[in-house]
Amino acid sequence: MTNITDWDNKKQSAGGHPHSAQKGNKRRRLGHQNAISRWNFTLLLLLCLVLGVTACSPGGNAAATAPSATSATDETTDEAENTPVETEPTPAEAVFPVTISHKYGTTVIPEAPQRVVAIGYNEQDALLALGIKPVAVRYWYGEAPFAIFPWAQDEAAGAEPEVMEMAWGELNFEAILALDPDLISGVYSGITEVEYQQLSLIAPTIAQSGDYIEFGMPWQEMTKLVGQAVGKAEEAAALVDKVEAQFAAARADNPAFAGKTIAVAYANGDGTYGFYTPEDGRGRFFTNLGFTIPDELVEIAGDSFYAHISQERLDVLDQDVIVFLGLQFLEGGRATIENDPLINQLEAMKEGRVVYVPLDCDDALQFGSVLSLEYALEGLVGLLAAATE
Repeated sequence: MTNITDWDNKKQSAGGHPHSAQKGNKRRRLGHQNAISRWNFTLLLLLCLVLGVTACSPGGNAAATAPSATSATDETTDEAENTPVETEPTPAEAVFPVTISHKYGTTVIPEAPQRVVAIGYNEQDALLALGIKPVAVRYWYGEAPFAIFPWAQDEAAGAEPEVMEMAWGELNFEAILALDPDLISGVYSGITEVEYQQLSLIAPTIAQSGDYIEFGMPWQEMTKLVGQAVGKAEEAAALVDKVEAQFAAARADNPAFAGKTIAVAYANGDGTYGFYTPEDGRGRFFTNLGFTIPDELVEIAGDSFYAHISQERLDVLDQDVIVFLGLQFLEGGRATIENDPLINQLEAMKEGRVVYVPLDCDDALQFGSVLSLEYALEGLVGLLAAATE
């Protein structure tokens, strides 16, 4: 791949160009803190073990026991104020223990999780779709209260999870520990093996499959993995089937999509551009509709799910259709691209074979989850059909 810095990688892995929330956002937050050192983290865990707060072992093969809803306590504080949002009771408890395989090995989850912490950037959607209300989620970008976007409001049913602001590569282990989780879901988090081992000292932790590049696990498999972890594998499979049927219907209604080449692009604001590959959920959305992302683009990206290109190579974006997403992160938005003389020399631009992704659809496309994809399909299929006429 070309012209990619570590900072670029952090931005792209967190939704393109994440930005801080503005004042007035009505969501509870665990303020952003730097990750504590491994040594301090180990001392903290030893202290907690002595105090009986948690009992875990590396790799997630022995999990912290979830607190019982009926256990006695010496405290007399108001239960309604101190009991976080938990999972709904489920008959799926009969399937436990379950063993989850992932890129760092296997994780044993001994019983139905009651306190799930989602450190993946979009995993709250899969959990909410399965009836699981996480006690905490990870902030990605935007102003959605409690990091729950419009497509997940019905499933959230008033849930108010803690929102953890942790930059990519800077997990706040102390804050995660304080949440007393019995499952840490990190499938779309990009955690390293060292981070996985540290998280597993707190609670059973799941990561993405090793079959894909970082952040490249398809939404179908991610949904099923999360479903298996919470004892709802059948429900997860049914959710996947439902959304896949919607993609199939869109393909059937729009046979012109089949075989058309597409560039799933974004503007950097400095006259350069970038694109996503089929290894990324944003690129995969369009290939699932029948479009093709050319091999040339995949080769430029190499082992990454995206790449930046210089002004001299804008020609690689000149495909049957160009889609521009992430306009909300671009100063000037759509107008910046429309007023760029270089990009407008491309034939696709001259002939109007361009789709500018609207804001609401852009959020849904960025998330690429089992809940958001239906939202994205409703808003984008018509625009794509017009661009391929």
